[in-house]
Amino acid sequence: MENREIKGGFRTINPANEKTIKEYTYMTDADANEAVEKCHKAYLSWRKKSLKSRGDVLKAIGKGLMDRRPEFAELMTQEMGKVVKHGFQEIKLCAGLCEYTANEGAKELKDEERELPDGGKGIVTYSPMGVIYGIQPWNFPCYQAIRFAIANLIAGNGVLLKHAENVTGSALLLKEIFEDAGLPKHLFTVLIIDHQQSDTIIENNLVRGVTLTGSAAAGKIIAKKAGEQLKKTVLELGSNDAYIVLADADIKLAVETCVRGRIYNNGETCVAAKRFVVVESVYNEFEKAFVNQMKAIKTGDPTKKETALGPMAREDLREKIHQQVEESIANGAKILTGGKLPSGKGFFYPATVLGNVKPGQPAYHDELFGPVASLIKAKNDKDAMRIANDSRFGLGGGIFSKDEKKAIKLAQEEFDTGMVYINSFGLAQPNMPFGGVKDSGYGREHGGFGMKEFVNVKAVMVL
Repeated sequence: MENREIKGGFRTINPANEKTIKEYTYMTDADANEAVEKCHKAYLSWRKKSLKSRGDVLKAIGKGLMDRRPEFAELMTQEMGKVVKHGFQEIKLCAGLCEYTANEGAKELKDEERELPDGGKGIVTYSPMGVIYGIQPWNFPCYQAIRFAIANLIAGNGVLLKHAENVTGSALLLKEIFEDAGLPKHLFTVLIIDHQQSDTIIENNLVRGVTLTGSAAAGKIIAKKAGEQLKKTVLELGSNDAYIVLADADIKLAVETCVRGRIYNNGETCVAAKRFVVVESVYNEFEKAFVNQMKAIKTGDPTKKETALGPMAREDLREKIHQQVEESIANGAKILTGGKLPSGKGFFYPATVLGNVKPGQPAYHDELFGPVASLIKAKNDKDAMRIANDSRFGLGGGIFSKDEKKAIKLAQEEFDTGMVYINSFGLAQPNMPFGGVKDSGYGREHGGFGMKEFVNVKAVMVL
């Protein structure tokens, strides 16, 4: 395949056919610093705008996204290989986020009056902080950027985006949509920079906060660098989400939902169903149906409507997941379907199921970022919850049971994750918090919570 790196920049490559899409040049250090300064200057005016005025622009952004939905979905498929229908769904979610944030921002961020204990009046004000720097991954080229940008724009902040190199076209299209919708120029700025330059951006005095979506390893690096500058971070990191199938589960529903949860977005989703912890009494029934459905998954050209599974986004990502599969097999896991590298053009990997997954295997402990499912047998319901929590990660998870009240109680009291789905699989809801615990990071986005992550919660007291 073609080398991504070129002198002074990089090229983007279509993962379905390995052809070059476009070449980009890195900004100079001076250009990057000037971009930060311009963003800060734009912020100084934006912060004075009313919440309604900001919200009106966000609504226009949402409309702009829907107006250019086919174009954006096609570009995402070209740059990172997601099937087109998932791109359409992603844009719709992003438009919904714009609408929700615009409508709820005035309520979430309005001043609060409080009576002081010794008399007098207290006012809590949610003041914008300044320029917020977002380092975002490639798997949801629109959503990852929208998720942090929209929340910070309603709060009155300026936004810098360093997107993953392979979705640079998506980042620039997003900037165009933002400005066409009336967002002041430079308030949302795309930085085309390398890792070393990124470190300098974190150190820039005009940057007041840093948010990252990425791996746990990347999270530790960014948190340390930001912490050395005494700057707040929000981290949404990887996970190996467990979906628990209890003895009283609707097996047909569980199988169909778990298959969808594993292959959605080509299996390249942080909050995806990855480990399937099934109690012994229903394990064989679940395994047989699950493997059959995974075998039937149609892999191929992501631009075709009948395709359910496109290519992985990059060659190195395919190499990594195959290595994890091979290592798991060497340590006792069994291939129930898939697991073979296909020949031909494109970074395709088949829908794969591993059985006999146990501690000591990557399939048990690590995040498998691709269409590989880990089946784990549990003795009973209690053992299933123990296995689910036996992870350094804690982003999401699921519980399948016909006893909804029991499942909710387990989710609330036992599941050590930031999000839990009952008898369902989902990615994000605009009005519910999004984020994790343990090595899956900290901080929350969506549901009003993201609007307050990078604000100065200011106390004004009149005695």
